[in-house]
Amino acid sequence: KLLTSGKRQMIVPEQAAILCGGLGTRLRPLTDKTPKPMVPVNGKPFLEYLLVQLRENGIKEVILMTGYLGEQISQFFGDGTSLGLRIKYSHGPAEWDTGRRLIEAKSLLNDYFLLLYSDNFVPFNLNKLARFHDAQRGLLTFVVHPKSEGNIRLAEDGKVEVYDKTRKEEGLDFVELGYMIILKEVFGCFDEINVSFSDIIFKLVCDRQVSGMIVRDAYHSISDLERLKLMEEYLKPKKILLIDRDGILNKKAPKGDYVTSWEDFVFLSKNVKGLRMLAEAGYEFIVISNQAGIARGMVTWEAVDNINQQMKKELEGEGISVLDVLVCPHHWDEGCFCRKPNPGMFFKASRDWLFRLDKTFYIGDDPRDCQAACNAGCGSVFIGEKDEVGALSPEEQPNKVFNNLEEAAPFLMNS
Repeated sequence: KLLTSGKRQMIVPEQAAILCGGLGTRLRPLTDKTPKPMVPVNGKPFLEYLLVQLRENGIKEVILMTGYLGEQISQFFGDGTSLGLRIKYSHGPAEWDTGRRLIEAKSLLNDYFLLLYSDNFVPFNLNKLARFHDAQRGLLTFVVHPKSEGNIRLAEDGKVEVYDKTRKEEGLDFVELGYMIILKEVFGCFDEINVSFSDIIFKLVCDRQVSGMIVRDAYHSISDLERLKLMEEYLKPKKILLIDRDGILNKKAPKGDYVTSWEDFVFLSKNVKGLRMLAEAGYEFIVISNQAGIARGMVTWEAVDNINQQMKKELEGEGISVLDVLVCPHHWDEGCFCRKPNPGMFFKASRDWLFRLDKTFYIGDDPRDCQAACNAGCGSVFIGEKDEVGALSPEEQPNKVFNNLEEAAPFLMNS
C-alpha cells in the first residue's frame, strides 16, 4: 500500500508475521495443554485480538510462526478467511529460537513486513509507524514505551543508542513492545541459524539501523497470570465516553474568563439530554478538561474541584454516571503533557479505568479537542459548526459533527 509522505510515496506493509512458538512457562498451568497465543481472553484466544487489530490497520496477510502445540493455532484459524485475512503458517519444533523461526519463514515473507510478538498488545497506528520508519531510513523500527529500568536508550533523533537485554546500562528509559517494521535485508545479519532475534536487533543497533517510535498509551501483556487478568479487563468491551466540560456540559464563560463558582455553572440542556439518552443505553463518562485559570490565578484549584463535584452530583442525580473528572491546571505556555491538545489525561484515563482509547470517542466543542483525540488515538465527535474544524488536518478531523449531544447520541450508540 502506498502512502504519500511529503512529495514522496512510501510503502505501508500489508503483511505481518507473528512469533507464536514459545512455551509460555510463566502462564502454567494454562499453557500445559494450550499454546500461549491461544490462552482465552474474555472467551476467545488472545491471538484473535492481535489479528483483528492488524486487519483494522490494513494488514491483508499474516504469517504465523508456530512451535509449541502449534497445530491448535492452525486448526482454529485455518486460512484466516473468517477474520478477513490470509493466514499462512511456518511451523517448527518448540525448541527453535526466535531467529530460527524467522529464517525458516523467510520464503513466505515480503521485502517489507511487520513483526509482532504474541503476548503484547498496545493500540498503534500502522500508517504513523510507516511514516516514522520512512523518515528514519533504517532497517528496523519498533514501537517503544517509557519504562524505568527498560532495555533501550533512545537518541534525540529517534535512533536506538543502546539495546541491552541485561538492563544494566545507564539511561535505559524505554522498552520495546514488538510491533516492528522490518526490511528483509536484516537476514544479512544472521551469521548462524540457531539465534535469538534479540541478538540480531543488538547487531542492527550497533550499526545504527534501528529506531524507536514512542507510544505513551498503556500496553498490556499476557506474559504471566497476573498480567493476563489485567489484559482481560483491558480488552473487555466497555461503554465509556470521554467528554469536555466547558461548552459541552455547561455554558462557556466569555473568552479569556473562567467559570469560578457553582453559581456561574449553567448546564446545556440539549447536551445533558443527550448524556441521559446515552446513560440509559449503558454508557458512563469521564470528563477531561483544561483549566488554565488555575495557573493564571483567576480561579483556585479548590473552586474548580468544588464545581466538578457539584456537577458530578447533579449529573448522577439524572442517572448519568461520571466515573472521573480529569483536569489540567497548567498555563498553555508550560508545555505540559496533560494539557490538550496533548494526550496525557487521555492516557491516564485509559490506565486508571482499563479501556481501549482506539475504541472510544472524545466529545468536544473546540478544534483542539479533535487534535487531542487524534494524539491519543481515539475518535472524536465535534459539537459545533463544520467550518470550525475546517483547518484541521485530515487525521485530526472529527468522525462526525453535530449541533448538540442530543443529535449525536444515536451515532455514538451505533458506533
